[in-house]
Amino acid sequence: MAQGREFDVIVYGATGYTGRLVAEYLNQQYGNGKDVRWAMAARSLEKLAQVRDEIGAPADTPLIVANADEAGSLKAMAARAGCVATTVGPYQLYGEALVSACAETGTDYVDLCGEPAWMAQMIEKYSDAAKASGARIVFSCGFDSIPFDLGIWFLEQAAQEKFGAPATRVKGRVRQMQGKFSGGTAYSMRATMEAVQKDPKLIGLLVNPYSLCEGFTGPDQPPGNAPVEDTDIGSWSAPFVMAAINTKNVHRSNTLFGHAYGEDFKYDEMMLTGPGEAGKNAAEIVAKTDVIGGDEAPKPGEGPTKEERDTGFYDVLFYGTTAAGDVIKVGVTGDRDPGYGSTSKMLTEAALTLVNEASATPGGIYTPAPAMAAPLVDRLQQNAGLTFTVES
Repeated sequence: MAQGREFDVIVYGATGYTGRLVAEYLNQQYGNGKDVRWAMAARSLEKLAQVRDEIGAPADTPLIVANADEAGSLKAMAARAGCVATTVGPYQLYGEALVSACAETGTDYVDLCGEPAWMAQMIEKYSDAAKASGARIVFSCGFDSIPFDLGIWFLEQAAQEKFGAPATRVKGRVRQMQGKFSGGTAYSMRATMEAVQKDPKLIGLLVNPYSLCEGFTGPDQPPGNAPVEDTDIGSWSAPFVMAAINTKNVHRSNTLFGHAYGEDFKYDEMMLTGPGEAGKNAAEIVAKTDVIGGDEAPKPGEGPTKEERDTGFYDVLFYGTTAAGDVIKVGVTGDRDPGYGSTSKMLTEAALTLVNEASATPGGIYTPAPAMAAPLVDRLQQNAGLTFTVES
């Protein structure tokens, strides 16, 4: 448990769509007592009490008022927690004050950020403070990017064990996925586009695969932005909407691991659409589809129903090849819709891993794998409905 802190985890944004799911999972999985001491935080005490009652949490569940516009309230909240799990996005609009507060108070931090330009700015501004205070700031602890970042790490561990060498070329391929985006995801993407319009220099951070690698630049990466035929896998592949953030996080992980995957490591992420002409046609259709929904996208606070979350799932193949040509395959699956049912569990388990099992990780700004690695994989498989499997 977090030594000297009142709470192990504070869920900040508990009255929002995803924050409520995180609080609900904490209550169902861990209760609220000596094993996990947690609290709910948001701007409105009245709405917090309403959510507490609706999710069936105990009446004495601690409620904390904190506001993204009031830095003092965020610092006071952070000082009470071992880890703050925040779902208050877009983070480029509402996130910096909390990163600053956690870095200053030595409080661990996890979020669901898929906004690489903002992440790069936070790394530059707050890495030194986090290292000095011991705070572990971990971005992207949801579907983007835990299954992908940890899937690569898991594959690389298996490659070293089997071949004594890393897989320097890895293909991430979504085999199956069922789930919907929420209004928060759509809002974050719109906010990123608006930020680019105001500051065109941000385009460089968005298109550079190494923009989170703090100066390191490796080989050119596969573009992943048009249909390709993966003859080694036996399928056509289409662009995958989360690749733009996941690939950057994977390259940052490789950098933080001291290039354990190789300085010549190459990685791309796409969706399998099947073999032959039918697979090619499907890939072309996917490439032309606005998966977020355009003007019809849900509004902030909206998202999939409980039935849609419970019947959702995902299955991702990682196909790795060593420099010598040896091949290793790893599968990662999740038992709920990726963006919300599974993400709420992943964020919670990431926070608890930092608090309970990752004491050896020094302060700094991280991606999930370098911060938590094996302990988080174990927690996700034991509690959160994920599987990590070496397939060949």
